[in-house]
Amino acid sequence: MVKNLYKKIKSSREQNGFSQGYMANELGMSRPTYMQIETGERDITVTEAKKLAAIFSVSLENFLAGKSSVPEIILPAETNKSKTSTIIRIRKTKKDLNKFKQVLLYILGKVGSKPNVGETVLHKLLYFIDFDYYEKFEENLIGATYIKNHHGPTSVELGTIIRDMQKKEEIETVKSKYFKYEQRKYLPLKRANLNKLSARETKQIDDVLARLSDKNAKEIENYSHGDIPWIVAKNGKPLSYESVFYRDEHYSVRNYDDKL
Repeated sequence: MVKNLYKKIKSSREQNGFSQGYMANELGMSRPTYMQIETGERDITVTEAKKLAAIFSVSLENFLAGKSSVPEIILPAETNKSKTSTIIRIRKTKKDLNKFKQVLLYILGKVGSKPNVGETVLHKLLYFIDFDYYEKFEENLIGATYIKNHHGPTSVELGTIIRDMQKKEEIETVKSKYFKYEQRKYLPLKRANLNKLSARETKQIDDVLARLSDKNAKEIENYSHGDIPWIVAKNGKPLSYESVFYRDEHYSVRNYDDKL
């Protein structure tokens, strides 16, 4: 194995919140065999290297070079709100990370106890909340950055937000199993500050939760793969907020005959 590549595999797995059991299942091997890869006791095959690159949403070349797929978080810029524009571009957006915490607490308070709602489902719920809101109102709710991950849209900021909230004892982590799969769940230790969310924002969150929160990780992953922002993005790159205006009738949440 390339020197220190096994260390990069371990760090990439931890950054993405993947368990060793999950990785072993994706690679089609036992957990002890996978653990040998992370400790450098077992070399990986070309086929396994390709699978690992896909899991971490990087090219094979970058994977072997130990390069990360996580993009830099960029703050504000202007937006193009035209439905008829033929140019789809990555949108630089102003984020509200304090609001992110309140939205996360609100979601967890509503559906966090559901057995299917683990970290993977959370990423997708946040994505649809953010992108649906932008399509409807041409404004950001959170404005988080989502990259095209092997398993669908993944929030760049969620891991940092969760660690900060754990330190402040605002949420707790629970490791469980959903059927045969290992799962990481988060439960709220305090209520969301609803003064930070408008009635329009909470309604939008409720709409997404009513529509999608009963889906398991695989179902919501497959569903997200059909959405235009995920389809047009490159692996490991941010999804464009502007591309929501090219959604088809299966994903669009806005009546374009109406004026705002």
